[in-house]
Amino acid sequence: MIERNDYLKKLIDRMGNGMIKVITGIRRCGKSYLLFKIFYNYLLENGVDKSHIIALQLDDRLNIKYQDPDYLCEYVRQQIIDNKPYYILLDEVQFVHDFESVLNSFLHIGNADVYVTGSNAKFLSSDIITEFRGRGDQIYLSPLSFKEYFDSCKMDFDDAWNEYSMYGGMPYLLTCKTDEQKVSYLENLFKETYLKDIVERNNIRNTEVLEDILNIVSSSIGSLTNPTKLSNAFKSIKNIFVAPNTIRQYLDYCVDSFLLHKAYRYDVKGKKYIDTPLKYYFTDIGLRNARLGFRQLEENHIMENILFNELIIRGYKVDVGVVPISEKNENSNYVRKNLEVDFVCNLGYERYYIQSALSIDDTEKREQEEKSLLKINDSFRKIIIVRNNIKKWMDGNGTLFLSLKEFLTDPDSIRS
Repeated sequence: MIERNDYLKKLIDRMGNGMIKVITGIRRCGKSYLLFKIFYNYLLENGVDKSHIIALQLDDRLNIKYQDPDYLCEYVRQQIIDNKPYYILLDEVQFVHDFESVLNSFLHIGNADVYVTGSNAKFLSSDIITEFRGRGDQIYLSPLSFKEYFDSCKMDFDDAWNEYSMYGGMPYLLTCKTDEQKVSYLENLFKETYLKDIVERNNIRNTEVLEDILNIVSSSIGSLTNPTKLSNAFKSIKNIFVAPNTIRQYLDYCVDSFLLHKAYRYDVKGKKYIDTPLKYYFTDIGLRNARLGFRQLEENHIMENILFNELIIRGYKVDVGVVPISEKNENSNYVRKNLEVDFVCNLGYERYYIQSALSIDDTEKREQEEKSLLKINDSFRKIIIVRNNIKKWMDGNGTLFLSLKEFLTDPDSIRS
């Protein structure tokens, strides 16, 4: 059994809060497992009778009748026969027509506590927050973090890192015995589940353009881009015109389905966001690698994507930092340029500036990685995470140097 204790705690902390608990995330990341195995067992172990747990997986053909909103409402109300708490667990609730009004109806049952899952952000994030006016409580579930994978796979760190950075953290991979099975699973998952979902849900006719966009984004994780730049690429490489607005819309579809994350640029000195260009990262690095046929495996870009995902999993809002500076050129003239900080991470009163580096083996390399951090004039912690297994230390500038191993295996490593 994969223990997803952080997510279980989030559910426990929200029990009985009078809100609809909405578990969102990419397909096959473990939402049903979390709700119907881990949370269900927790309820039983803590004295809840089975008759007080109303659990329906709405994408199951056997439960198709419950996709009718009136039938579902009537069925649930018939199960509630006393004043003790009841727990309503609904998987893939978007299969229910007009599901917002159904869930709204359940909010009027005083002793009902409602938990639902879904795979699309437009259905299960924006719409719920709008429809319930603050009574929809979203819990975002990622594929396995490195630590969850590491704790389950029983390998040493380097072997686990090599596996994870190649195949990612989709939970089913832990049951696969061979590389061939893992490759086949991820490639089929991308093509037969995610692509088809995006195409069918958004009525996309030009699937070739969508696939080309995904290929470009897969090849350029960690690189700045925007729809206009991608439109120009289509013009120069394929000699076809694809409108920037179409590209923007297709990318938003991929973000809405949780396949991609979008990272905006943040001007650290000006304290403002820059709309474009921005970066896209894959929710799961194995899916990115599968899209490229497990070619183009540059460890620096893969490490950056994994670090981004880990920070998102830990609850941070993550932006790409920009530090404007003036610097003398070879003619002794001052020129303006932008230095980049890989990640600006915010959580409540916490803020961290983080750089990702494969190595800092010499002074020149270390100074290069640290340069943008030293141009930030505030007291928040500056961190460089290094792939090499270095000992944690802080230099005279106050920059913390931390190994990838310590960062991934100790969630509090950047705080202490």
